[in-house]
Amino acid sequence: MNKKILLLLIAFSGIMTGFAQKKNIYESSSFDELSKDHKTVAILPFKSRLELDNSDHLSKEEIHEMEIIEAYEVQNALEHYFLKRDNRRSYRVNFQNVKNTNAILAKAGITPENLDIHTVHELCKILNVDALITGDISLNTLISQGVTDSFSFVDFFTGKSDYGRIAIKLSDGATGKLLWKYEKEINKKSGKNTNAIIESMMRQSTRKFPYSRNND
Repeated sequence: MNKKILLLLIAFSGIMTGFAQKKNIYESSSFDELSKDHKTVAILPFKSRLELDNSDHLSKEEIHEMEIIEAYEVQNALEHYFLKRDNRRSYRVNFQNVKNTNAILAKAGITPENLDIHTVHELCKILNVDALITGDISLNTLISQGVTDSFSFVDFFTGKSDYGRIAIKLSDGATGKLLWKYEKEINKKSGKNTNAIIESMMRQSTRKFPYSRNND
């Protein structure tokens, strides 16, 4: 391939990757007021949607089982990220152990499939927490199993370099109001697995997670 054309393609891919990784962050103007008494936050399993090419001819039941796995993988990855940061005393709130969260939800008959029928206020009351971290993730590949980060022009121009999109939301338990939201596309530059992708997207946030002590 002509060297100039190759350089142009690389430059173009960098520009397009920048657009693909554009971050969408919302923070409520009432965050300080509504969160001033927050002490404990629970991280829930994410709503997961898989849009696989299904070349393996998976059944609906098998795909659903994989969606549940991804839902819990993102929950675990977020806990891992927050606890690692919290070891440096980065946050002014505590995060409920996700095993405890899931056990309490299970006892109440609440699963990833029926989370949506419960309000934020109801869930916070059941979990005895002040706020919830929830979210959704749509994927065309199983990031929990690990993905390759090698770059391919064929993948880029066919759109196969994009793995999906993730949204993380923080809501106040007393009012149910959305306090913070972060959306991001996931692609080959995002990371090789769920933990790496969560680590990358949270670090690249243009605003710090609002419970950061540095924001006080």
